[in-house]
Amino acid sequence: MDRERCVSSGQCATWAPEVFGHDEEDGRVVLLEQADGPAVRNAVKSCPSRAITLR
Repeated sequence: MDRERCVSSGQCATWAPEVFGHDEEDGRVVLLEQADGPAVRNAVKSCPSRAITLR
């Protein structure tokens, strides 16, 4: 996850709210827990700035 690339679109938290959240100070993505699965893969694909990658 590259917080510098994050544009705060909220797509990741929409797809996988148990995994991704937003920092209340700057609105950028924060990782709540490490996980994999269909919802996480959709979150990665939907990120407009490509700030999230799977390893």
